[in-house]
Amino acid sequence: MDADEKVKLATRNVLEVITIEELRKIFEDKERPKGYLGFEPSGLVHVGWLVWMFKVRDLVNAGVDFYILEATWHAYINDKLGGDIEMIRKAARYTRIILDAIGVPETRIKYVDAEELASDKEYWGLLLKAAKHSSLARVKRALTIMGRKMDEGETDFSKLIYPLMQVTDIFYLDLDIALGGMDQRKAHMLTRDIAEKLGRRKPVALHTPIITGLQGPSGRMEGREYDEIASDVKMSKSKPETAIFVHDPPEVVEEKILKAYCPQRITELNPVIELNKYLLFQQEGFKLVVERPEKYGGTIVIESYNDLERMYVKGEIHPLDLKKATANALNKLLDPIRRRIESDPIAKEILEELLKAKVTR
Repeated sequence: MDADEKVKLATRNVLEVITIEELRKIFEDKERPKGYLGFEPSGLVHVGWLVWMFKVRDLVNAGVDFYILEATWHAYINDKLGGDIEMIRKAARYTRIILDAIGVPETRIKYVDAEELASDKEYWGLLLKAAKHSSLARVKRALTIMGRKMDEGETDFSKLIYPLMQVTDIFYLDLDIALGGMDQRKAHMLTRDIAEKLGRRKPVALHTPIITGLQGPSGRMEGREYDEIASDVKMSKSKPETAIFVHDPPEVVEEKILKAYCPQRITELNPVIELNKYLLFQQEGFKLVVERPEKYGGTIVIESYNDLERMYVKGEIHPLDLKKATANALNKLLDPIRRRIESDPIAKEILEELLKAKVTR
């Protein structure tokens, strides 16, 4: 691939690139640029995570030397899995297996354990330098990257360290590209803003979309930044009623989607529409088959997301028909993952433990 082809692959299904010019120059100048994503090993894997997992696959295929940070200490700070660090480590292992199941084997990724980073005094020195160039107000605003409110740092000071750890992770690994969902935007922007002051590389930020929870949005949306809205409405394992998990059997997936928020003619913050836009139509050669009785127009095959959106907004597709078609297509996407979990004794064992584990967030 030439640089333009790599940029196209790296930026598909991405909502924001900061900046596209910097990304193109990276691919022009470097045969193997360094990229990264950090994730909290926080329990079960839901389909919202597949968005960033498929993007990791794209970046690896574009020739990026990719690092995945298993943010174990970050998950501990964020009260995941009841603060049980051993269960957090097992959740990290489970996520590796899911990545392997979608075509990102461990041989193509460099995994980094946050506990290894934290054992190096240079890491903490770098964190203190980052803190010297960050205001308390800026750090508190970044708490949304954890799915937290600004005032939660008032009762648990460790949460104020979290955004600075994420900034330090990026500097410590000396990265060209930082990947994350739109809810991670504030941490990436803080990193870029202080990079030159620390004499560090300013990473390009790639921000992937967030899939809205099945219950849809609640509360006030007006006047809020997109990353804050995304943090509030996203699919979440701590609210299982909002999420479809990759291990869910077909009948459960169908039941959840049939109950999902899906307002007629409206695509914004519509989780059923988003499953099509950000997951299904991102698969090569995908077509959505909407089966309907002849009296309602008969079966139709939709070949692009743009066609789906146009038809849905015009009222040419009923929400119930869309839900049934989406459930069928999503189950086909999840089949290989479910088979992998079922055939892997380690995955099955960890899944059973995670299902029993205390999930507080």
